[in-house]
Amino acid sequence: MVEAFDAVDLIRVKRDGGELSTAQIDWLVDAYTRGYVIGEQMAAMAMAILLRGMGRREIHDLTLAMIASGERMDFSQLGKPTADKHSTGGVGDKITLPLMPLVASFGVAVPQLSGRGLGHTGGTLDKLESIPGWRASLTNDEIMAQLAGPVGGVICAAGAGLAPADRKLYALRDVTGTVEAIPLIASSIMSKKIAEGTGALVLDVKFGSGAFMVEPAKAHELAEVMVRLGEDAGVRTTAFLTDMDVPLGLAIGNANEVRESLDVLAGGGPADVVELTVTFAREMLALAGHPDEDVEAALRDGRAMDRWRAFIAAQGGDPDAALPVPRETHTVAAPVSGVLERQDALAFGVSAWRLGAGRARPSDPVLHAAGIDLHAKPGDVVVAGQPLFTLATDEAERFERALEALEGAWSIAPVGSPVESRPLVVDRITAVP
Repeated sequence: MVEAFDAVDLIRVKRDGGELSTAQIDWLVDAYTRGYVIGEQMAAMAMAILLRGMGRREIHDLTLAMIASGERMDFSQLGKPTADKHSTGGVGDKITLPLMPLVASFGVAVPQLSGRGLGHTGGTLDKLESIPGWRASLTNDEIMAQLAGPVGGVICAAGAGLAPADRKLYALRDVTGTVEAIPLIASSIMSKKIAEGTGALVLDVKFGSGAFMVEPAKAHELAEVMVRLGEDAGVRTTAFLTDMDVPLGLAIGNANEVRESLDVLAGGGPADVVELTVTFAREMLALAGHPDEDVEAALRDGRAMDRWRAFIAAQGGDPDAALPVPRETHTVAAPVSGVLERQDALAFGVSAWRLGAGRARPSDPVLHAAGIDLHAKPGDVVVAGQPLFTLATDEAERFERALEALEGAWSIAPVGSPVESRPLVVDRITAVP
């Protein structure tokens, strides 16, 4: 076989600030997927893209090429609209858990293909695997049956056949310092979501200390690129920019985040978790043609909880089973009275990771009972001796390094001191010209 292009030539084009043609991008992705373009060459290309960027057409072509590397799912025979949500990841972000059954309770199918946590950001599948018997791996036939049936939604692992080029490139980016390249982030996320086959998509693009993108401007740029990709592919897409300087909710971990999600489904839960769940549910339903549904009512009257229980049972879990509890806990109390003014999301995420709630490598196990429960959030008045947060794990020797991660990560100001209050949702981005 005579190759159409040479990888080194293409690297030079991008290194020098040039544009790659559609044919060149198609060849590059295909040749890398089948192993002709080697890792060192694709690493050089990824770095050139990080430094030089890509134009709209190039990013569009890259996304389509990654989709073409594998299979595409088709939900057109379901007889009902589909909508999905993707988050760029954060600390305490368990929104998918209450959101899927909530949206499904209104007759919109939710094909939520999710992932596992790596580093300080948690993974949806890790959280759900806290539930005895629940399984993440489903066949395409099982996914279709669950979406078409009374459950109406699924949260599961993406199959190996979905955008395999992205899976290979994602692993390379992680070890070559090119994770932050916006064209590669956008094409990675959107190739999977478009190949998944959803008709509507809501993107939660986070910024702040605990987010993938720290700077709001960069997060906004990423959101716009992904919305364009979705709209260009015929997927109705909206992005929200949300603040991740402070952990989301009061639970950081796996089993404890499931408990908090159940509180939301029972009509309670922390205000910030409820706000995002309701905001995203409304947007998903509107994009799917159901703009006037009362989503809060479905949380109050038990409809969303009923869907949750059916979903857990459908994937082999026991919705009534006890969740794992930690063998060891350590509570940190307020040293003085005052107002909690700061709670750094990144530090708390790293601390939970060190307790065993996350993993450093994809093959690492997680401790489902490990994590942190917060007893106060910024703006709350606290008194000396009051618990601020509790660390939990099965291995007491983990506490020392977990506490080290939290040094300087929180502070208490005198009562009456101004505490900065920022909105959780700072922008909504729809079709971008």
